[in-house]
Amino acid sequence: MKKLPIFLLTIAVLLLYSCNKPPNIVIILADDLGWNQLGCYGGPYHTPGIDSLAAEGMRFTDAYASAPVCSPTRAALMTGKYPARLHLTDFIKGQEFPDSLLVQPPWQKYLPLQEITLGEVFRGQGYRTALFGKWHLSREKRPPESEAYNPDKQGFDEYMVTYKPVRGVTDPEWDPHNVDSITERSVRFLEENRDHPFLLIVSHNAIHDPVMESRNRIAGYERGGMTPEYRVVPALGAMVSRLDEGTGRLLKKLKDLELEENTIVFFCSDNGGKESYASQRPFRKGKGWLYEGGIRVPLIVRWPAKIDAGASTGAITATIDIFPTLLDLVGLPPAGHSIDGRSFAGVLQGNGPAGDRSHFWHYPHYHRGSGMKPASALRKGKYKLIEWHEDLLKGEEAWELYDLDSDPGEARDISRENPAMLEEMRKDLHHWRSEISAQMPELK
Repeated sequence: MKKLPIFLLTIAVLLLYSCNKPPNIVIILADDLGWNQLGCYGGPYHTPGIDSLAAEGMRFTDAYASAPVCSPTRAALMTGKYPARLHLTDFIKGQEFPDSLLVQPPWQKYLPLQEITLGEVFRGQGYRTALFGKWHLSREKRPPESEAYNPDKQGFDEYMVTYKPVRGVTDPEWDPHNVDSITERSVRFLEENRDHPFLLIVSHNAIHDPVMESRNRIAGYERGGMTPEYRVVPALGAMVSRLDEGTGRLLKKLKDLELEENTIVFFCSDNGGKESYASQRPFRKGKGWLYEGGIRVPLIVRWPAKIDAGASTGAITATIDIFPTLLDLVGLPPAGHSIDGRSFAGVLQGNGPAGDRSHFWHYPHYHRGSGMKPASALRKGKYKLIEWHEDLLKGEEAWELYDLDSDPGEARDISRENPAMLEEMRKDLHHWRSEISAQMPELK
C-alpha cells in the first residue's frame, strides 16, 4: 500500500479538522432593548444589520428575559439558573426604599465565584472565551474593587469591561455607549481566533440611559420622523442605529473570515425597554416591570444550514435556556451541575417541540425608575399570573391573571372569571418559590 505524500496527508488532516471543528458561538446582548425596538419585530427603527440576522435565522416572538432588570438576567445567562435561586434578584447594587411598606430581603449583590459559568464550561472544552462590554456582576462596578469578581475569574480568557456614560462628563460625539469600542475589540478577537473554536459574548451598554448620541445621528432620526404612536425620543433611535451598525460589522467580519457557516449567533436583550423613552406597544409598561413590556425581549438565532432562514416561532423561552441550548447545539453533554434552563435546540433545528413548560419570575424589590413594586409572575401556556407581595402580605386581593393570546397588552384581568386557573397557577408559583428557596420581602 502506497503512502500518501506528506502534503496530501496534511491537506487531508486539515480538511478532516475543518469538517469536525466545533461550532463557534457569538452572543450579542443588548441593554434595555425592548421587543418592539427592531424593524424585524415591526418597530419604528431602521435596523438593517439585525434584521438581516433575522432573515437568515430564527426569530422568537415569545422569548423572555429572566428578570425585568439587568444584573439578574446576566447572571441567568452565565449560569442557566433562575435569579431567584441565586438570590441575585435586582440590579447591582440596587436601591434602598426607607419609606416603603415592605423590607426587601438581604439579596446576593455579586455573582459568586463558585457558580459555574458559560465561560468556564466552554473554556474547559478547548474554546477560546471572551466577554467585551457590560459585566455588572461584580461586587463593585469599577476597579480596583471590581477586579476580584470580573469576567477573568469566571472563565473568560479575554475581557474588557465598559460602563454607561455620565451625563455632563461623557462627550456624546465620541461613541458615548462604547458600541464602537466593544465592536472593534470583538472584531479583533475574531481575527485572532479564526482557527480556534471560540465563545464570544458581545455585551453592549446600549441602549441603556442616559439617552445621548452624536448630533448627526440624532438629526437623521429627527429628519426621518418616527411613527407617532411609539413616542420615541430621537436620540434613542440614534442609539439603536449605532447598535445595529456594530452588529452588522460583526456579521460582516464573520463572513469575511469565512466563519459564518460554522458560527452560531444569538442576539438578545437583558430586559424590556424603558417606557419613558418609547412605548413598548403592544405590551404594557416597560423595564422594571413584570408586565410583558418589562420582560418580553427580542431573541434571534442564526446558524446557516442548521437553522431555517427566515423562520419564526412562538416557542416560549427565557434567558436561563440559552446555556443548555448551546450545550445541545455544540454536542456537549448536559451541564455537570444543576441548572434551571431547558434546551430549545429542537425548536431551532426543527426536530423537536418546545415542550410544555412554565416560566417564573421573582422580583422582591421596589424599582424607582419604573414604579414597580415587589411581585412574582408565572407564564403557563397562554396564561400569565402576577402576584403582588404588598397585597399578599396585607391579606388583600393580590393576583392578576391574563390570557396573552387574546390580550398581549394585559389590559383585562380575568382572575375572577377563571378561578380554577388562578388557583392552579397560584399553587404552582408558591411551590416554585419554596422549591428554589426564593427570598421574600417582609412587612416592616
